Amino acid sequence: MRVKICGITNLQDALDAIEAGADALGFVFYEKSPRYITPEAAARIVSQLPPFVERTGLFVNVTGDEIDRICKTARMSLAQIHFDAPDHLYTSLRTKHIKVVRARSREDLLRFADEYRIVDAFVESYGGEGKRIDPTWFEGIDCRKIILAGGLNGENVHEVLRFPFYALDVSSGVEKKKGKKDKMKMQNFIKAVKYGKV
Repeated sequence: MRVKICGITNLQDALDAIEAGADALGFVFYEKSPRYITPEAAARIVSQLPPFVERTGLFVNVTGDEIDRICKTARMSLAQIHFDAPDHLYTSLRTKHIKVVRARSREDLLRFADEYRIVDAFVESYGGEGKRIDPTWFEGIDCRKIILAGGLNGENVHEVLRFPFYALDVSSGVEKKKGKKDKMKMQNFIKAVKYGKV
């Protein structure tokens, strides 16, 4: 199972995440977030990363043109559309992208079921608050194209490993404080996901 570490704000956290085994890094281009990073600062980090690491830009309530522009500047490989965008935004994007389902109910898990998508617990602030989805919602649902986000950490991740998610996405659960990662927490989380070591 793959792991994305989201909310990267500095080079050391990015390198520590990759060393711990992260497959993808997330950069938040939403100015109201305490994990916000400018496209230029993200580009400086990306320029110093090793190859084969997915670089995902998180966006909230912006236009397709802005998403494309920022992803080009920041050298993102994927745009994470973290809001309920109109269909024409997705079709207009020149950047590879992934949709986010902000789940309020079990039925929401079936949205975009034929696509790879991120499923996060609904919060007004668009994530990063540590709110979890009830794991029982996933019973009987095809999870192979779901990247699960929301409230995961090294202590509770074992509760969702029985489901065959494509990946897990963690942010606040591996932090010392908002915007600053904890190296040991990242290592423990990834070991639990990839090797079953809690």
